[in-house]
Amino acid sequence: MAVPIRTVVAALCAGLAATLCTTAPARADRAADSHEQLWAVSGPGRTAAAGAPRAQVALDGTTGALSLSVSRGGRTVIEPSPVGIVTEQADLSKDLRLLHRKDRLVDERYRTKSGKRLERRALMNETRLSFATAAGARFDLVVRASADGVAYRYVLPAGHGDVLGETSAFNLPPDASAWLGTYRVDNEGQFGQYTAASAPTGEYSDQALFATDGGYTLLAESDLTGRYSGARLAHDQGSGTYRIKLADDRVHTDGALATPWRAMVTGDLATVTRSTFTDDLAPASKVADTSWIRPGTVLWTWLAGGKEAGQSLAAQKAYVDYAAARHWPYEAVDAGWYFKTDAWDTTDPDWQTNSWMPQLTDYARAKGVGIIVWIHQRDLDTPEERAQWLPTLERWGVKGVKIDFMNSEAQPMLQWYDAILKDTAAHHLMVDFHGSTIPKGIQRTWPQVMTLEGVGGEEKRTNTAAHLTTLPFTRNVIGSMDFTPGAFQRVGLRPNSDAAEVGLTVAYESGLQMFAGTPESYDARPLARAFFDQVPAAWDDTRLLAGQPGKEAVLARRSGDRWFLGGVYAGDARTASVPLSLGPGRWLVETIRDGADGLVQDRQVLRGGEELSVDVVANGGFAGIACPWRPGVTTCYR
Repeated sequence: MAVPIRTVVAALCAGLAATLCTTAPARADRAADSHEQLWAVSGPGRTAAAGAPRAQVALDGTTGALSLSVSRGGRTVIEPSPVGIVTEQADLSKDLRLLHRKDRLVDERYRTKSGKRLERRALMNETRLSFATAAGARFDLVVRASADGVAYRYVLPAGHGDVLGETSAFNLPPDASAWLGTYRVDNEGQFGQYTAASAPTGEYSDQALFATDGGYTLLAESDLTGRYSGARLAHDQGSGTYRIKLADDRVHTDGALATPWRAMVTGDLATVTRSTFTDDLAPASKVADTSWIRPGTVLWTWLAGGKEAGQSLAAQKAYVDYAAARHWPYEAVDAGWYFKTDAWDTTDPDWQTNSWMPQLTDYARAKGVGIIVWIHQRDLDTPEERAQWLPTLERWGVKGVKIDFMNSEAQPMLQWYDAILKDTAAHHLMVDFHGSTIPKGIQRTWPQVMTLEGVGGEEKRTNTAAHLTTLPFTRNVIGSMDFTPGAFQRVGLRPNSDAAEVGLTVAYESGLQMFAGTPESYDARPLARAFFDQVPAAWDDTRLLAGQPGKEAVLARRSGDRWFLGGVYAGDARTASVPLSLGPGRWLVETIRDGADGLVQDRQVLRGGEELSVDVVANGGFAGIACPWRPGVTTCYR
């Protein structure tokens, strides 16, 4: 069958710069066997030939309804899925006709303060399809495709009224493997494995991972702000369809609207794990001077001492001393520091004067340690409270705030996020959100956000080893994750081994990597303590060395010329074989594993690409550092 000339033109345009191909006539190719009009969008230039995803938008000639499908290498990623949005003024999911199409190349370079790598390039083809109903209601469907993802959003002109919902959905092959987390307002659900159709009826987090013939696909969202409402996935057992459900029944709008991106991160598992696609879709940084934003490791005191430690200046000074001795840059003071038994210090008119926090920050500053403080969202939920708290914390010398208990992705709470992000940036306070939403491009736009919880982390007693090995391929793909590893003292409350606990500090990325152990537990494990002294919290590159969701995850993260290794496993003991895919040459590899009487360190010299063998106990893991080897090099530790 002859290929329509318009298909050839569209394919050529997808790889050209915007200046060479900015518009396309309103007509599209009409499929030979249907009344559909079709438009294809692929990644730029060489990425299309290298197996990048390809999106296809279809307009049904009978119903006027839109659908979008995604393939990769000619294989199914997402089956044709409904696309549409409904407002007070119009149902923009049917009876549509195309007005025109515009194409452009998006090519942006940016630098982050934390994440999988600091230097980024967002390179995507964008197609904007403008539609109208018979009554004249209009909107644009904007589709982007890159080497590792496809995304779309709706752009509506002013006068459309409130949004009543989306008809957006994702159709997966019923037998596709699926890793899903039951939706919770704090995003702390456990991930379990199903097929797309067998998952129970219910609501799931939109960070859902599927495996199809076309590879792995992680559903996600980007550029979510208070102009809209957070999304989750609604599913009926027996179907491969996952529908977008908004947190609000009605999204209030005023003027024109660009909705968040509905993103599909796709490729082989290594590509998905390494992807920064959701950040790439987000707006550029709103913080001009980022010199004060410094990622780092943190001695976290909550699991180490609880509320009592938070109420004691003497206890906090002791933690500062320990962090200083270890050259850990931060110490976090959790709940309790502004309590007086059951009353808030803020009920005292002189609470700012009476607080011992300035004494602690002065003490810590003299020892080279920065202080991060916990604070409840309800104490920052009004402009007046923010004006009271944030300048005070900045004046005291506090470096960051851990804000807790938002527990909502409804529009009013998202508008609060908009306000607190602006205010913390103005007062030079890094941010760790707990009881929160998950990263949806927030760390590119607001780089002072170093990490977010939104995960069933170390505090939870319901974690399984399978859950731990799924997180690098789900939650941590989309941004920094405050899992708080290192809680060696929680014997019987965590499912993994000590070596696996060390490995989590690398397997899980967080701009503020909070160590959750006690000083006594670190001192009892000097190999773990020494490794923690080395591990950074900002990375130049990230690679997946081996992995299978729910079974194993081995990640390598580079800082300078050293690669840090973190491996976690679920299931029986084994001898793990990991490709050392770090580059050519010889590497000194120092690993920490579980031994019969505690942690054991091994050293070996391997060539790049050779297999690293490590003995792993049941539900265990390992940690390691690899550095370039030459005669005379005996350790990677500095």
